[in-house]
Amino acid sequence: MTMESPILSYADEVWRGSVRPEDVPYAELRRDGVQEIAYGVAMWPACGNVYVVRGEDGLGLFDTGDAHEAEQSYRAIRKWSAESLKYAIFSRSRADRLAGMEEFDAEPGPRPLVVAQEGLAHGLAQRGRAAGYNAVVDLREQGFPRVVWPPPQRLPDLTYRDRLSLSLGDVTFQLTHARGDTDDATWAFLPERGVLLTGDLFAWTVPGAGDPQRIQRYPDDWAVALRAMAALDADLLLPGRGLPIRGPARVRRALIDTADYLDSLVEQTLDLMNAGARLDEVLHSVKPPPALAGRPYLRERHDEPEFIVRNIWRLHGGWHDGNPANLKPAPDAVFARAVAELSAGAASVAGRAVAAAADGDLRLACQLAELAAQAEPENRRVHEIRALVYALRVQQERGSIARGVYAWAAAESRSKTTGMDLLDVYHDVAEGRMWWLPSQAH
Repeated sequence: MTMESPILSYADEVWRGSVRPEDVPYAELRRDGVQEIAYGVAMWPACGNVYVVRGEDGLGLFDTGDAHEAEQSYRAIRKWSAESLKYAIFSRSRADRLAGMEEFDAEPGPRPLVVAQEGLAHGLAQRGRAAGYNAVVDLREQGFPRVVWPPPQRLPDLTYRDRLSLSLGDVTFQLTHARGDTDDATWAFLPERGVLLTGDLFAWTVPGAGDPQRIQRYPDDWAVALRAMAALDADLLLPGRGLPIRGPARVRRALIDTADYLDSLVEQTLDLMNAGARLDEVLHSVKPPPALAGRPYLRERHDEPEFIVRNIWRLHGGWHDGNPANLKPAPDAVFARAVAELSAGAASVAGRAVAAAADGDLRLACQLAELAAQAEPENRRVHEIRALVYALRVQQERGSIARGVYAWAAAESRSKTTGMDLLDVYHDVAEGRMWWLPSQAH
């Protein structure tokens, strides 16, 4: 094993807490190319990690990265090994896992065999039917320009249902199906090397089991998969995002802690649902175990427990939140105008939002500012306040999903009042360049 790899050095520091996961210099690590992190196993660190396994019969890839880095990762892989690529395994139906095959397919000789769980093609087709919506969500969450979705990718040549073994001669990919943030996830174990490839079932963050703008997630099954992985006593865990974890004790702890985290949210939510609680009560009652929430691999960097609770409710109880008024409500704008009329107008509602923000209640401030903007969508002063409270909310949030949604809302209103380009404003807000906020807000 190449113990001196910078990737492994950073991995140890992150585990010990001396470096935060978000402070790892991935761009610098990529400049070092593909790094061998176990015998015959190498890593290309990226937003979606790419792993290369070398065996007697050639190479196997576990995930192939996204289109933006495909050419760079291909060159890095080929610098590490010129052997023929036999298999490319897709861990799930996400665009940042499926690109990067064009260069390998163009090489002389037989094309590599692309392998995935049998539901992957259906998952891609499902997202394709909502292509416009997915583009809007990408804009709202991350400020990406509108793109054609899904991007080009290879469909699998070989699929499996529950389990499949692939041989590279002296090393075997043992593939197992799981349901996590998609219902077509694949994780792999290399028994000869003691290496576990988790895909995004483990990614150094709160599991993405709640994303409010994406398809259904499966936190119950996710926890089951994590426990199955933990039982293998792997020497090395290679995650879909983030750095490896070395040592059987660390690997087991990370996997079991994450499973316990999810199980706790599921059981708390179901207990309250079974007792007849409404979603509102559930959302504000269920909390992750404090001891687990402090783990470096369970920080709220993207998804959040509150979002996971909503997905648990949706999975087990449908979309109705238990409030009879919300079963067939009036249109938002009609309700907002009625509230504004009771409050002496939208400006009065927006003023109350400012007061709530001053009191530190940004949840209430955002709700009131949104009502005011729905009641009078052309009111410039209302949009100034809406931009203010959502920008303040961005500063308060830890998860990238929430920050993205609130930054988009602030940018919408800020662009209305200034004429600035919406995407320019979005990136200013998302990256903390909010020079127009009152000084006490910084």
